Amino acid sequence: MVYIRDIALPDFPLLLAPMEDVSDPPFRAVCKANGADLMYTEFISSEGLIRDAAKSRKKLDVFDYERPIGIQLFGSDVDTMGECARISTVAGPDLIDINYGCPVKQVACRGAGAALLRDIPKMVEMTAAVVRNTHLPVTVKTRLGWDENTLNVEEVAERLQDVGIEALTVHGRTRVQMYKGDADWRLIAKIKENPRIKIPIFGNGDIDSPQKALEYKNRYGVDGVMIGRASIGYPWIFREVKHFVATGELLAPPTVEERVAMCRMHFEKSLEWKGERAGIFEMRRHYAHYFRGLEGAKQWRMRLVETGSVAEVQAILEEIMAAEPVLVG
Repeated sequence: MVYIRDIALPDFPLLLAPMEDVSDPPFRAVCKANGADLMYTEFISSEGLIRDAAKSRKKLDVFDYERPIGIQLFGSDVDTMGECARISTVAGPDLIDINYGCPVKQVACRGAGAALLRDIPKMVEMTAAVVRNTHLPVTVKTRLGWDENTLNVEEVAERLQDVGIEALTVHGRTRVQMYKGDADWRLIAKIKENPRIKIPIFGNGDIDSPQKALEYKNRYGVDGVMIGRASIGYPWIFREVKHFVATGELLAPPTVEERVAMCRMHFEKSLEWKGERAGIFEMRRHYAHYFRGLEGAKQWRMRLVETGSVAEVQAILEEIMAAEPVLVG
């Protein structure tokens, strides 16, 4: 077992990455159904919470079927982050996570996310403030450093453990790299090998197959892996990784029936949480992923994204299942 304080996770747990505009409750529901062990909300702006912004407040929604679930926060002000830890605790998650890894300009250029990798003392102060303002375990997600000249994640790991974080996830790229190039897990392995480090260390970046998950487990010795982009429209990645790690055998890809059933579950959860109009609209970004590689996928996707009718979406999904399209790529 892997423990984050009293949160018991299985050996080599699989974490769902917090992805903006992706990791909402409907998406988390399909990932949980396929074996995700620990999930996080989309990252939530601390400034938005303090302003009582509706979008930020909505992201605090967590449900019992998701547990264990963490609320992830980002911000640039120490006191604001501390106050938001208190607000988030009231929402009832199992842990609070701090984002020190987001590389996008809108976040980093405002002194939040990966920007804190250029100010380690402030990062430590902010983390301590979050820890003080919640009784829940606090975890952190970060990157290797700001750029190749500031690969300071080993120092970050020690100092944040010292002020009370109880798990650390490291994305194997710098902020400057964004999502380009290959993730480098060698520094993640060095953190895990550090005798001072007692907390679980999770690796993130480029885990897109069961084979790679097992390879990185064995090569880098991490306690678990976080999966992000590979799960979009393909939540089966979690069950496939679990099966391969346990048996060394690859599961068959999901059938057309399974793809339709999972897409329908995602759609219905989206309607339930967002309402009909937003639920239909925001589901459109997922169809291409669910039906990628199926013969005729383009025509199905075009029809699904063009309709504004719940009944028509359901009818098109029935058509796809009845047509039994073959997997062509």
